[in-house]
Amino acid sequence: MDSIKKGNWRVPTALTLPPRWLNAYGDFITKNQSSVTQIESALRSLTYVIPGRFRDAELASESLHSSIQLLSMYHDTLLTRAISKLPGMPRQQSPHNRYTRFWIQRSKLYRRIATLLSMIQYTELLWEMAAKRRGERVRWRVVVILEMIKAICRLCLLKITNSRPLVTPPLPERDVIPEEAQAEDELSDEGFPEVRTTEVKEYKMKRTGLSLPTLPNPSDISSYLLSRVLTADDIKAPSALLNRVNGSAQVAEWLHILQPVVYAIAMARSKDKKNWQPWLLGLSIEYAARQLRNDGLRTTTLEKNEWAARGYKMGMWAMRGAFYENVTRGLLHATSQRLPSLISGILDDYLYLWDGYYFSTSSN
Repeated sequence: MDSIKKGNWRVPTALTLPPRWLNAYGDFITKNQSSVTQIESALRSLTYVIPGRFRDAELASESLHSSIQLLSMYHDTLLTRAISKLPGMPRQQSPHNRYTRFWIQRSKLYRRIATLLSMIQYTELLWEMAAKRRGERVRWRVVVILEMIKAICRLCLLKITNSRPLVTPPLPERDVIPEEAQAEDELSDEGFPEVRTTEVKEYKMKRTGLSLPTLPNPSDISSYLLSRVLTADDIKAPSALLNRVNGSAQVAEWLHILQPVVYAIAMARSKDKKNWQPWLLGLSIEYAARQLRNDGLRTTTLEKNEWAARGYKMGMWAMRGAFYENVTRGLLHATSQRLPSLISGILDDYLYLWDGYYFSTSSN
């Protein structure tokens, strides 16, 4: 008790250490964004080409891959906070980032559900691998449960955004911190702020006191001018970047959300991988969603980009279900035999993955 009264109790000091470490880690990530991004890409590439990734060490390798994805998502959060503290708004911001950042700032529930949805998407294959070791029945039960959780999350996001179409990913993508801001931080940390001020010092007019902006680099005038051009999407409110859906368009969004659940249940009940019924059912629902969508004159750029991305993802149906078992698989195995040994070895590892796991070719 005396040690507590005298202030010798070390627990409060120990409890403050983790936040300090996290803050120091966040500062390191912010100041070394390009290097961190390169390291993340290199680690992802390493998990793709590890020999035997999908056989003996499939669970360990997928655990590494999922961990890198989750860590990258945490880094995105740190960089988003750093950018929000910069003076003024970023000059170049994609409609997707403007829209998603608006909702995560407006609604805590949106941020939590979107984060949960992203975490499931990054780890779903790992969950399936772990479940498969306990049998096919457990594996398909886990697959159906994960698809149901993702569908519930998407329906909640649809409700929170007042019936606006879903965007992929639901969280903002990584923004690039301007090099000028990074340079200012580095110089201030080194204790030479006046050097930076001298280099970019703005000219103040004597009578009005207003300051003139600094001139751009003569070799990069085109990029400078393009960064100042406002488009129709730039002056829109973030919530107006996507139109609210109703009628047939709302039905199309529901079908798009529920299609993975229906397909997973059909695959779980089908005992024959070459059975065409689950594949035709899932593709029919996705095609019906595309036909029911509202593609009018009021369609925004973000809306067009999202439906274009969904159209590209429909190509993954060639790698799924009965179409893969009856058509694609034979073509890929025949191609593998004609390729050099190094390339064919990597392709064989992926064939093993596509042959045995549902989420390896999932597009949702």
